[in-house]
Amino acid sequence: MNTTGAGSPTEGDLAQRWFAAASHEVRTPLAGLRAELEEARLNPGQTELPQVLDAALRSVDRLEAIVADLFLLAQIAEGTWAGHQPVDLSAVARVHAVVPAAGPEVQLRAADPVIVDAAPTLLDRLVANLLENARRYAQQAIQIQVRRHGSTAELIVTDDGPGIPAPDRERVFERFFRLDSARCRRRGGAGLGLAVARDIAHAHNGTLHVEDAAGAGARFVLRLPATGQAACR
Repeated sequence: MNTTGAGSPTEGDLAQRWFAAASHEVRTPLAGLRAELEEARLNPGQTELPQVLDAALRSVDRLEAIVADLFLLAQIAEGTWAGHQPVDLSAVARVHAVVPAAGPEVQLRAADPVIVDAAPTLLDRLVANLLENARRYAQQAIQIQVRRHGSTAELIVTDDGPGIPAPDRERVFERFFRLDSARCRRRGGAGLGLAVARDIAHAHNGTLHVEDAAGAGARFVLRLPATGQAACR
C-alpha cells in the first residue's frame, strides 16, 4: 500500500528517477567518445589524431569523475567510511582558498582553530566541492568564513554569481540536478558535487544549506558539531 499520499513519489519512484538520471549522465560522454572514435575510423586520412585523443580523454575524465562520485555516495550511504579524528576546519579551508591563476579573488576569514571530529578525506572533499561550485559561478570574488558558535562549527562559502532561486535551494542538493539558468551545464560538472557535499555533512551529523548572499550570489552554510574548547579571543 502506498502511504505517501496521492501524487507523492514513492521510494521506488525516486530510485527509478535516480537510476535514469545516472544512466543518462554516463551515456552522454560514452556517446561522444564513440562518435569521435567512429569518425576517426571511417575517415583516417582526415583525422587529426591529437584532437581525437584530446576529445576521448575529456570523455574518459568525465566518466571517471561520475563513477568516482557515485562510488563515494554509496560508501557514505553504507557507512563504510571510517577513521574519524580531530580536524581543524580552518586549516582545511586555508588549503582550498588558494587562488588559481585565472580564478576569482578568494577572501578568507577563519578562526583558529575550529576543531571537528571528521574523516579527513571526506571533510577535505566537502570543502573542495563547495569551493569548486563557488569558483564555477563567481563573477569576481568568493568569501570563506570559518567560525565557532558554542558547540557548532560553521563554514560559510559565498559567491557573487547569479544566485539560486528560493524554490530550487533544496533541489540543488539532488543528484544530477541542474538549474535552467546561469548555473547550468555550460559551467561544467555532472550535478553531483553538492549532493556529495551534503551527504558528507549528514554523515558527520551536520547540515548544509544555501541561502541568499548580501546583494547577489549564493551563500552555502555548513554546520558541524565542534569538539574541544573554543579558541580564546
